[in-house]
Amino acid sequence: MDLRDKTVLILGGAGLVGLAVARRALEGHPARIILGSLRESEVESALAELGAQASERGVALDGVWGDLFVPYDMKDRTRADILRDEDTRGRLVDDLYGELTEDVVLRSTLGRILIDASPEIIVDCINTAGALAYQNVFASAARLREAAAADRVDAVAVDTHLATLYLPQLIRHTQIALEGMKSAGTQVFVKVGTAGTGGMGLNIPFTHSEERPSRVLLAKSGIAGAQTLFLYLMARTPGGPAVKEVKPTAAISWKSIGQGPIERGGKPIRRVDATEALPLADAFGPGAENAHLDMGGALEGVFLDAGENGVFTVGEFETLTALGLMEFVTPEEIADNVVREILSHPTGKDVVTALDAATMGPTYRAGVLRSAAIDHMEALEERAGIRSVAYEMLGPPRLSKLLFEAEILRRLYGSLEAAVALDPVGSADRAAALIDEDADLRQRILSIGLPILLPSGKELLRGPDVKVRPEPDIPLGDERLIERGWVDLRSENWEHWADRCRALRDEITTRPGVELGSMGDHEYGDLTGRIRPGRMAAWIFRYEDKGERIKR
Repeated sequence: MDLRDKTVLILGGAGLVGLAVARRALEGHPARIILGSLRESEVESALAELGAQASERGVALDGVWGDLFVPYDMKDRTRADILRDEDTRGRLVDDLYGELTEDVVLRSTLGRILIDASPEIIVDCINTAGALAYQNVFASAARLREAAAADRVDAVAVDTHLATLYLPQLIRHTQIALEGMKSAGTQVFVKVGTAGTGGMGLNIPFTHSEERPSRVLLAKSGIAGAQTLFLYLMARTPGGPAVKEVKPTAAISWKSIGQGPIERGGKPIRRVDATEALPLADAFGPGAENAHLDMGGALEGVFLDAGENGVFTVGEFETLTALGLMEFVTPEEIADNVVREILSHPTGKDVVTALDAATMGPTYRAGVLRSAAIDHMEALEERAGIRSVAYEMLGPPRLSKLLFEAEILRRLYGSLEAAVALDPVGSADRAAALIDEDADLRQRILSIGLPILLPSGKELLRGPDVKVRPEPDIPLGDERLIERGWVDLRSENWEHWADRCRALRDEITTRPGVELGSMGDHEYGDLTGRIRPGRMAAWIFRYEDKGERIKR
């Protein structure tokens, strides 16, 4: 893909890698580069740094900021502040654990930025794994258990812990990113990921505590791995952008070398001195932390700025990057690979493509054996006089619903051609009669947790278990209940089934035959013209529900 005249959004664009990507992208003469970061001050500094280079090339520079993992109206508040506030805490947890809706996407910071910017190209340089892992679910769990032991567990404690759990946050972040990019028309998404340990193993000596390796660091690696697999799945989703991930596995350095005050977390490290020697027994007791004197200034020194990883002394940098330890890679080398991947020049460093090449997909042998398995199972059913239809173990309940409705069609009409001409009202009456008369069919539906909605739409049959029940966001009367797992005998549903049968029949009759080559997809049993419930459900999932597999 060409960068020229495109809008490029660089999330984490004020960071070490983000700035390097921006500089490299400017060479491609995009129309606009948008830099995103957590804080407005970071964005303003980055825009000032790139201003002259952008002006020379006639590229517009813009900035966006805020926490991408919270709703838009909370984007400039700290996480601690959000969790202290009953209203914002509740809304955060609701959006995190509730069903993904268009409103959830639109009110999220990430969703709003993506839709407003509508970038053709996105490069995500945010250390997502670090941002989530450093919330520290282990410390949160310890506080919750401590509260439980003291009988102080309340909604605040529970919600705070729920808002800290990593996987729900990553899942929602991934969902919003995909939906936002689809709405924005994004064509290429490149993630600059992480291994969590700078390419080192579980023996890594650089950790966040004397626990080696720390649980927080391993959580970071786990989140990074989960995100990679989510990107792999995103790349296999129709309608989304081309998805790539460049994953550095070494320390990333450096931004600058300088001399001056030393900051940690955006605040200067105060220079202090001890006022007296404390007996060892008292050194960690009450008031011991006050046995010092603030010297009235910040600690100063020579430093190497490693971006998001902080600043290092020469000794720290020398140790970290030594041969046989973490070593290092420059942000410019990462940026080169990112831009080459955007331009569709293979680098051999795209992890998503590597997974595509290394994972096993469908095989010829399995395809041949599929027909043998289907034939054998159908012969067993024929001899036993049983039509099993669905057991509701594969999921979702919608599959079982579709299989049973298609089975009812098969029993009433037999062929696709006959089903195409069905009378919806008559079919509803005949289906109701079949359910009433065929106890085995009725019991098979009810026993696996599917209710049967009768033709009036006002009555249903049900067993002790119902897989799809009314919920606060899906109340009784909502059509989504029926679509997700109720066997629907209403006339409008049979009219819908007639349209499906027509579409499938037309596809079968108009596709190129095998005598014309291998252009068409020919499924088992299509040429018989018979209604096959499994074939009908597969067609609905593939085309109507847009669940098609696009990579093999």
